[in-house]
Amino acid sequence: MIKKILVTGSSGTIGTRLCEVLIELGYDITGVDLKENKWHKYINDITILCDLRNKKDVLELPNKNYDLVIHLAANARVFNLVKDPSMARDNFEILFNTLEFAREKGIKKFIFASSREVYGNTQKIIHSEDESFIKNCESTYTASKIGGEALVHSYQQCYGIDFFILRFSNVFGMYDDKDRLVPLYINLAKKGEPLQVYGADKILDFTYIDDAISGIIKCIENFEKAKNEVFNLSHGEGSSILDVAKIIRKQTGSSSEIKIESNRTGEIVKYIADISKAKKLLGYRPKMTIEEGISRSIEWYNNV
Repeated sequence: MIKKILVTGSSGTIGTRLCEVLIELGYDITGVDLKENKWHKYINDITILCDLRNKKDVLELPNKNYDLVIHLAANARVFNLVKDPSMARDNFEILFNTLEFAREKGIKKFIFASSREVYGNTQKIIHSEDESFIKNCESTYTASKIGGEALVHSYQQCYGIDFFILRFSNVFGMYDDKDRLVPLYINLAKKGEPLQVYGADKILDFTYIDDAISGIIKCIENFEKAKNEVFNLSHGEGSSILDVAKIIRKQTGSSSEIKIESNRTGEIVKYIADISKAKKLLGYRPKMTIEEGISRSIEWYNNV
């Protein structure tokens, strides 16, 4: 039975909300992050500050007989890693060090947060889990996730660490003040500043944060039943970036101009997740439409 969980990246968007929900459900949680959690005092109190790039520091983390490691920590902005490939190297290193921690401490359950970026740009729009190929690697960020998935598989084969690999897509909602698309557009719209859309035809699968968290919880609850599998955890429907900009502009009552720019290097142009596997094996049921998710996000940002 899973009771004690170590969550890396616990001060991030998904990490904060995940820890919050896991604590409410009665799990014993310890967080690890490079930065303090500015959103939630209690989560900050149970978060150990550690640079996961430093293997010595990682292996010296206290051993609390964890049942499971959930590895969320990563440099997660695709274009940032295009500009600075060393951030992709960081992703490899922090995953390797975290897996080594699990191996050294005898932790046999591991969840790795991957990305829809592993599918690349192809002729297809809807992707199932078996359609990830190295030849479609669009960016150094993608490489860090494809390589990360391979590393997770290897630790299962060599050391018996069972896993879930979860491919997320455009998770948005509370606890995010970075320059990811939805919070960025909300902030700009409230100021009446232009909304830049990189790709008029770009269609992506946006996932409200509580749906993403529900998927992780389903993995914990069904670990033995569905372990050593890869799952798409998204909404399962596509929305154009242009439509997202229009929804945010409308819901904020903004007069912001929408400016269309070319697609940026390394980014996926069209992606919708096939979530039938997660539905079948996990009972995963995302609930939030893009319109309702944006509405809730705007409400949250207005009250921060």
